[in-house]
Amino acid sequence: MPEKTYDLLSMGRSSIDLYSSDIGAPFDEITRFDAFVGGCPTNVSVATARQKHKTALLTGLGADPVGDFLLRFLKAEGVETRFSPRKPDHRTSAVILGIEPPDRFPLVYYREGCADIELTIDDVLAAPVATSRALFISGTGLSKEPSRSATLFAAQQAKAADTTVYLDLDFRADQWHDPRAYGVVIRSTLPWVDVVIGSENEVKASAVTEASQVTIEHSQISDPSIRGDLNAAIQTLLDTGSGTLVLKRGTEGAAVYPSNEPVIEAAPFEVEVVNILGAGDAFAGGLIAGRLRGWDWHKSARLGCANGAIVVTQPGCANFMPTAEQSIRFIEARGGF
Repeated sequence: MPEKTYDLLSMGRSSIDLYSSDIGAPFDEITRFDAFVGGCPTNVSVATARQKHKTALLTGLGADPVGDFLLRFLKAEGVETRFSPRKPDHRTSAVILGIEPPDRFPLVYYREGCADIELTIDDVLAAPVATSRALFISGTGLSKEPSRSATLFAAQQAKAADTTVYLDLDFRADQWHDPRAYGVVIRSTLPWVDVVIGSENEVKASAVTEASQVTIEHSQISDPSIRGDLNAAIQTLLDTGSGTLVLKRGTEGAAVYPSNEPVIEAAPFEVEVVNILGAGDAFAGGLIAGRLRGWDWHKSARLGCANGAIVVTQPGCANFMPTAEQSIRFIEARGGF
């Protein structure tokens, strides 16, 4: 097997995030926005880098000032960006978010013709898949071609090189032409995945076979309402090929389902919520960092829960990911792992 140069290669979505600085204001009354960096795999790359791991990012960026904005931030964070191509005929993605704590966060994606969905198999071949200890991919990267084929190819290449593959289910219903297609594509990807990370609704959406089981709520950041049995959905994903499933449960912590082993519970940390967007990515970054350190599932999931708890007290995503020292101080101040 090739020598591993990077701890993590994160692949997929990136964006400029314009978040309301009028906390609590209804969306149509917002007067100001703050500019941050976002996108699930991009957030995870920053979260893992701040936990002192060598991280590279494979995303697509437009040849535009927004792409320059992202690159400047990522380079300052120590995330390797030379594998992220510029796509001259496409724009860097954007997100606009209202912040109305504790449970309303209206979100609008601007992803028509976006650069990151234009990642190709050639882009993957130019990236350090085989020389990374872990590969992180996301559901949105599987939503359209050519990114779908490129993401599947990356997962297959990683498995062949003994690189651990993490899949964040990252279900954004408005990025799919049919909610049933999401489940079909996710399940077809699982044989090349070692660890699946997702919320209850994302896990159930991954097992959905009928569109009637999904109710789309475009006005909220929260996942669509998914009907169905959670335990059956978990078993479906484990039986389809994933070795381990990690269930993000927000204020209830997390649960790890290793295949054919007892469930591992990780307790939450109680904090006051400002913005939930990015908490799941902070969790994933902490979980992966723990596993890269050789920690067991419980300790790794607790680090993930701590990172998520820290980020929900902040107004943005990547910009507010905690450092390793901040995470440990937070955990120790609350009784330890």
